[in-house]
Amino acid sequence: MTEEFTRPETVALHGGHRHDPQTNAVAVPIYQTTSYQFRDTEHAANLFALKELGNIYTRMMNPTTDVLEKRLAALDGGVAGLATASGQSAATLCILNLCQAGDNFVSSTDLYGGTWNLFANTLTAMGIECRFVDPADPENFRNAADARTRCFFAETLPNPKLNVFPIREVADIGREIGLPLIVDNTAAPIICRPLEHGAAVVMYSTTKYIGGHGTSIGGAIVDGGNFDWEAGGDRFPTLNHPDPSYHGAVWTEAVKPLGPIAFAIRARVTLLRDIGAAMSPFNAFLFLQGLETLPLRMRAHCANADTVAAFLSAHPKVERVIFPGLQDGEMRRRADAYLSGGHGALLGFELKDGMEAGKRFIDSLKLFYHVANIGDARSLAIHPATTTHSQLSEQERTATGVSDGYVRLSVGIEHEEDILADLARALEAA
Repeated sequence: MTEEFTRPETVALHGGHRHDPQTNAVAVPIYQTTSYQFRDTEHAANLFALKELGNIYTRMMNPTTDVLEKRLAALDGGVAGLATASGQSAATLCILNLCQAGDNFVSSTDLYGGTWNLFANTLTAMGIECRFVDPADPENFRNAADARTRCFFAETLPNPKLNVFPIREVADIGREIGLPLIVDNTAAPIICRPLEHGAAVVMYSTTKYIGGHGTSIGGAIVDGGNFDWEAGGDRFPTLNHPDPSYHGAVWTEAVKPLGPIAFAIRARVTLLRDIGAAMSPFNAFLFLQGLETLPLRMRAHCANADTVAAFLSAHPKVERVIFPGLQDGEMRRRADAYLSGGHGALLGFELKDGMEAGKRFIDSLKLFYHVANIGDARSLAIHPATTTHSQLSEQERTATGVSDGYVRLSVGIEHEEDILADLARALEAA
C-alpha cells in the first residue's frame, strides 16, 4: 500500500500487505511454521546480527504476524509493532523493556484489575516498584517520579470509572523530565490515537475490539518512534547500555540504520525471545480479519452506546450512568479532547435498589451475554460486585468505582432497538 492512503478505514484493509509475493493471494496467508530456511551462512549471520531484518523463528517473528504488526503500527502512526500472546504479556513487556530490579515506574490508579495485580504484586516481587497516582491531577505523575523512574503508564479509557486519561498533559510532563508515557489503548482503538497526543508507546489487548469476535487472546505494542531514548542516557540502561544477552548490543546504536525502533526491537529480540509470549500465526490471522472491519464496528459500537446511555439516563430505576458522553467539567473536556468519532462502547450504571437489583437485572437479560469480557461485536454485561470485584470489601469496591448496584455494559453492534428492548425487559425485572 502506498503511503498516500492513511485513513483508518483504508489502512485497516491494506496496511502492511497487498498480496502474497509467492502466490499472489490477496488474503494474508497463515504461515503455520516454526522456522525458516536461510539462503546461506551469510544471510543467517546477518539476521542474527541485525544487519538485516527477517524471519528466524516464529517465537520472535512470523510473516502472518508481521502484517498485523505493520497494520497496527500504521493505524496508530507508529514506526513498528510487536504482537504478543495476550494484553497482559504486552503490558509486561512494556515495563520490563525499561525497568530492572531497583527501578520504578508511575502508573495511573485507574487500571484494569489484571494490570493492577501485575503491577502491584508480580512486578513488585521482581524488584520493580509501581507508584500508583490519581490521574485527576497530572502533576501527581511528576511528584511521584525520581532518578530511578523509567516511565509513566496509563489507560486511555479505564473501566469502571471511564474517566478519559489526560494524555497530553502527562506526556508533556514526562518529556519535560525525560520520561516516556506508555498508554493502554485497548478500549479506544480508532477513536483515540495516543501517539498524536505525546505518548511514546501504545499497547493493546487485541482480544477486545481489534479481534472483535471473542475468538482469540492476544496483545500488541506499537513503538511511536518519537521518544529520544539516547538523550536519557543512564535513565534507560536497557536501551543505552550493552545488552549482555545479545552480544553486548547497545540498542539505540544498533538500530540506527533501521530507524527509531530501539524500544520495539529490544522487546522483540530480547524479551519476546526469552519470555516466549508469542502470538500464534493463526490468531494473528484472526486478528487481521477483525481489524479489517474495526473502523466500521467502532462507529456502530459508539453510536449504540450513545443511545443506550440516553435511555438509561431517563430510566426511573437507574441512579446514575457512567459514560464519557454524559460527563461534564474537566472529565468532559478530556473526553472531547482525546476521543474522536465517539465516546467508546463501555458504560456503567448504578441501580437504585443495589446488589439484589443488579443480580436480577443480569439474570433477566436475553440478548446481552453475561461474560467477563469487553470489546466483542456482541453486547456484554456483568455485575462486578458479584464477579470481578467480589473478593474486595465494600469499601474497596467503592474506591474502584463499583457500588453494589453497579452494572457494566460493553455495547455491541446489534440493532439499537433490540439492545434497548433487552435492557428495558431486564430493568423491569430488577
